[in-house]
Formats: sequence, C-alpha cells, structure tokens
Amino acid sequence: MDDNKTNVQPEEQEEKEGIDIKALLSKLWSGRKTIFITLFIFIALGIVAALSMKRTYSVQTMMVPQLGSAQKSGLGDLAALAGFDLGTTSNNSELSPLVYPQIVNSVPFRLKMMHTPMHFERCDTLISMFDYARDYPEDLTVMDYIKKYTIGLPGVIISAIAGEKKEAEIVIDTTSSDSSNCPKPLVVSRDEQKMLEGFGQILTLDVDKKEGTITLTAHGTEPIQTAELAMHAQKLLQDEVTRIRIEKSQNELEYIQGRYNEAKAEAERYQAALAGTTDRYQDVVTTTANIGKERLRTKFNVANNIYMEMSKQLEQAKMQVKKDIPIFAVIQPVSVPMKPDNSRAKTVIVWTFLGFVLGCGIVLGKDYWRKAKAALKKNKDENKEEAKEKKEEPKGKEDKEQ
Repeated sequence: MDDNKTNVQPEEQEEKEGIDIKALLSKLWSGRKTIFITLFIFIALGIVAALSMKRTYSVQTMMVPQLGSAQKSGLGDLAALAGFDLGTTSNNSELSPLVYPQIVNSVPFRLKMMHTPMHFERCDTLISMFDYARDYPEDLTVMDYIKKYTIGLPGVIISAIAGEKKEAEIVIDTTSSDSSNCPKPLVVSRDEQKMLEGFGQILTLDVDKKEGTITLTAHGTEPIQTAELAMHAQKLLQDEVTRIRIEKSQNELEYIQGRYNEAKAEAERYQAALAGTTDRYQDVVTTTANIGKERLRTKFNVANNIYMEMSKQLEQAKMQVKKDIPIFAVIQPVSVPMKPDNSRAKTVIVWTFLGFVLGCGIVLGKDYWRKAKAALKKNKDENKEEAKEKKEEPKGKEDKEQ
C-alpha cells in the first residue's frame, strides 16, 4: 500500500505541474492583446531611443615604460664584493608607473588636453574641446529631453529660480619685482570646471602591476577626434613623465653649463692677456717682464685646467640627461575606431525584451491582484466579525447574571 502511494504522488505532482504550466500559458494567450500593445509601445520607444542615440567611440593604446636601473662604477662593484659601499650608486629618481594615473587625473594635465586643438566634423579648422563645447553645443535628443524634464526637472526649476551667478574674476598682480620667482595659483573658470568634472570619463589610465603594461583609453563622439585625443594624451603623458624624471639631472646640467661658460670666458681672458703680454715684451728681456708673463701663464694654466674639467663634467651631465629620459615601448598604437561602442540594434532588442516582460507581468499580475484584493477583503470581513463577537459576548454575560 505504501509503495502504491509513493508511486501515485509523483504522478499527481507532475499532473499538477503540467496543469499549472498550461494554465499559465492560457492566461498569457488570453491576455495577448495587452502583451502586444505593451510590446509595440516599447518597440517604438526603442526605435526612437536608437535613432536619437549619441554614438560613442573608444580608443586604447598600450605602452610599456622602460625603467632605468641603478648603475655602479667598476670601483663600486669591487667594493661591493668586498662588503663595502663607497656610495658610487647613481641616484636616479625613478618615477613609479603607479603614479601615472594621478598625472592623467591632475588638473594641469586635463587643462592642457582640454585646450589642445583637434579635428571635429562640424569644424573646418582645428579647435579645442573646450571651444568646441562652447561654440558648437550638441543638439538634445528625445531621450535627453525626457531625462531633462523628468529626472532633471527639479534642477531645471532651481536653476531657473536662482538664475546664473556671475563668475568672479581672479586678478593676479604680476607687476611686482619678485612675481616671476613666486608660484602663481592655477586659475580655472566655471566652464572649465564643468568640463573637468566629466573629464574622468573621457580619459582613463590603467596600470597592470603583473604585466608591467599601461593602457590608456580615450572616449569620444567622433572617430578621428577620439584617435587624436588618445595620441595627444599619450604624448603629453610621456612629456610629463620625462619632465619629472630629468628634472634633477636637467638642473645639474644647467648649473654645470653656467660654470662651464664662466670657466671658458676666464680661460680665454687669461689667454688673450698672456698673448698680449708676450707680444708686448717680445724683445725686452727683463726680470719684471718674465715675472709678469709667468704669473699670467700660471693663471691661464689654472683657468684652462678648470675649463677642461668643466667641459668633461658638461659632457657627463648631457649624457646623464639622455640616460634619465624614459623610453616608452608602444605595444598597441593608436588607430581610428571603425565601429561605435553602442549598437542601435542592441538598444531595440533590449527595449523589446523589456516590453515583453512588462506585458507578461501585467497579464499575470491581474489574477494575483484580484486574489490579493479578495484576501484583503476576506481578512477585513473576518476582523469585523471577530469585533462584533467580542462586543456581543459582554452583553450575553450580563443577561445570564441577571
């Protein structure tokens, strides 16, 4: 008997599941009109969204920075083998690639990129992104208007009531004598600040610690403009890293160059004085003349030795600057994108799917809503009956006592 019961229960469950599926399909079929209407509405919205969609393009370039290693002289190597450190290691200021994203996200870097001339389809000449956004505003699409007057309606009302505030002018006094030596603040206008806030989505830099690669990604609305943006960003990043890396060696080169010029001028001055004295006292053989020539020759030899030493240091400083210049091996060069990132067909498909799901949900939700209503009504009736019974009970008790 137990075996028969166990065999019957799965069959009954399968029949119930089959009945539920059939009932579900029949409900959907009976409400097909609602599903088709919702589906057609969302298809129309998807077509409008696809046609008014702003095309976006992205360009990626991959680089590998060739970092220089600290070098030791031959004497330093021998001393290191013996366990001594003579301090001959060159102190090259290495800049970690982990700092590169901070350089790209810095305000000076963004301002330079913002004011870099590029090619745009609507302009015949080169124009910067800042001037293009100011002089050639993009037309708002249907979806932009919907977002503006639905989600962004409070902001529109607030801006209309408050009005536009006048931009405060910042004046920097450069007439003082020491103005060139003092650092000047970075002045950013309100329009530039608005573009700076959204510039983080235009340029991104990712550093792969394991592979040691740097990936620069640029996003734009036009293929050529996006490719040029990536190229300018790549070059500017290389220039900024180079400037930071060679700053110390460049300062040393400038200092040695100044000392070299002084030593050269002094050696040439003593050389000319010695030549004039020799010509003047060529036929005169006196002790005073010989002492004067010896003094000038001694000064010339000292100045000439300093001059020769400074010329050697100057060549070494020039070589050090060239050594400190970082080399970026470009693995993936910049190329003009052929296809946009967003697809109109995918947009229509997504809207169609949402319409179908919403239509099915409306049809199936009607029965659940009715059942919920009936359950709520039943609960209310039961609560009312219980309340009546509670009120009648005290009256019955009073009658019995009497």
